Amino acid sequence: MAIGAVALASTACLDLEPKDQLADGNLWSAPGDFESFANKFYEWTPNFGMIYDDYIHCDKRSDLLADRGSRNVYSNGTNTVPEKDGDYTGAYERIRRCNLLIENSKKYPNLEDIRQSVGEAYFFRAWCYFQLMQKYGDVIIVDEPIDVTDPRMNAPRDDRSLVTDFMVEDLRQATELLKPTSDVAEGRIGWEGAQAFLSRVALYEGTWQKFRGNEARGKELCGIAATAAKTVMESGKFELFRPAALGDSAQKYMFILEDTQCNGAGLTKGDNKEYIFKTCFDQTLKPIGKNVTREVLVSGAQIVSAKFANMYLCSDGLPIEKSPKFQGYQTVKSEWMNRDNRMRYTLRRPGDNFWSNINSRIDWSGSAEEIAAAESKNYLPNAGSGYAPQKWATERKVDNKYESYDYPIIRYAEVLLNYAEAVYERDDAISDADLNISLNLTRQRVNKDMPALTNSFAAANGLSMREEIRRERTIELFQEGFRIDDLKRWKTAEIEMPMDFLGIKWTGEWQSRWGNPGLPTNADGNLIYETGRNWEEKHYLYPLPIDQLQLNPKLGQNPGWAGL
Repeated sequence: MAIGAVALASTACLDLEPKDQLADGNLWSAPGDFESFANKFYEWTPNFGMIYDDYIHCDKRSDLLADRGSRNVYSNGTNTVPEKDGDYTGAYERIRRCNLLIENSKKYPNLEDIRQSVGEAYFFRAWCYFQLMQKYGDVIIVDEPIDVTDPRMNAPRDDRSLVTDFMVEDLRQATELLKPTSDVAEGRIGWEGAQAFLSRVALYEGTWQKFRGNEARGKELCGIAATAAKTVMESGKFELFRPAALGDSAQKYMFILEDTQCNGAGLTKGDNKEYIFKTCFDQTLKPIGKNVTREVLVSGAQIVSAKFANMYLCSDGLPIEKSPKFQGYQTVKSEWMNRDNRMRYTLRRPGDNFWSNINSRIDWSGSAEEIAAAESKNYLPNAGSGYAPQKWATERKVDNKYESYDYPIIRYAEVLLNYAEAVYERDDAISDADLNISLNLTRQRVNKDMPALTNSFAAANGLSMREEIRRERTIELFQEGFRIDDLKRWKTAEIEMPMDFLGIKWTGEWQSRWGNPGLPTNADGNLIYETGRNWEEKHYLYPLPIDQLQLNPKLGQNPGWAGL
């Protein structure tokens, strides 16, 4: 049994609730006690802070997205060893809570009455360990609610391989215990969510190991990921959101569904069968509480790299450098022509009209009156990189911070893409049949005329299947907290992250319509928004905080970082 957690070594590092100290007594006498105790787990789930705050997984720490007017110390490689780190201590506080519920469930006379709560404890324990492992690599495994005064707590870190096995087993336990998603309250985890998360965890570590020379272990874990994803796919409970009434804009409106008029088809949250696990919001009871629409659409606080814009395929399924359909950069609209429809509905296309929560749609008819009410008419960027997002920006009238669309923690599109990548990395090949039940579904969701990705299509056009699988993942999951972690597990961050953060190609119509951007250009004519980014081997893991190293010198600092 693994024991010890340095995060528990000092009451100064923890803020344990008094009721958490109660391992017996009335707290654990009825099923409702377990459920109430488990309710707190759901306070730990990600939400729109994943997008707007400088959070460990947010795309602002990657090569695709940046804050206008500021430089992120993590994306430019200038972060240092922190004195303290709430992520480390917070994770172990949460793990202890999970362990308390699991430990006390063993004393309860009828597991059937509390199985959902116990399953939630196993799921969230794995969730917490995944956050720790992604950030720090090796971490201490603790599988019992050790008291803060326990003398066995100081220990060296466990190897990440052991941590992975521990998470895999926890998620298998969770799968056995949890109810189907359809049988639990909105926003609670079901067994399909546990399997979906298992596909994420196993794919992450499988590729991490494979691209660091441990191919056998990597392929074993990719096999686990593929099986878990396929289990969710075969459950038949989830599907991509693609109602015909919304046409090519279906994915855009999925992200801003609310239980009030929020799109031209009158669809609401209940029409979305894609979200497997989500953080729920309600305009009255639990609004998002962040200036989501204003930051995305109005303030221009977020800018997108030309690298990302260039990733979108042309409508013939080919990259811009290979496609005869690509129209070049001479006009402000030309590069947007004949492209993957997700480009115009995820980013802001010049010449389009955009509505906001203040200057909102009237009836989604596109009438002259509605266009006159738009926040931005015939949009033309004149700052930043020239590329900007529109994802997560509502079009309906609602007070600032009171939007109420749900945040997708795990959605079915990710499961499909996990499956495609896991199969490919397990077998170093993927069949057309497997592509058709996974990646091609997301690729053609709003691109019904785009050719499917097949082995013959890739071969005929000189495409790398691995690159196309990664491209699809990057496009589909943009701004949902995956990109920087993907670069790390693929071990390509050392290539991608030091690249200059580029803007539009400063040529043709841009020069006459924008004015002076005040930015230099590179040899290809792209605006250079940020240069001098750095990535060293040490950046694949974060440094452990100094206070924890002082409490337990056996932890050891991660390679390359100064400190104890």
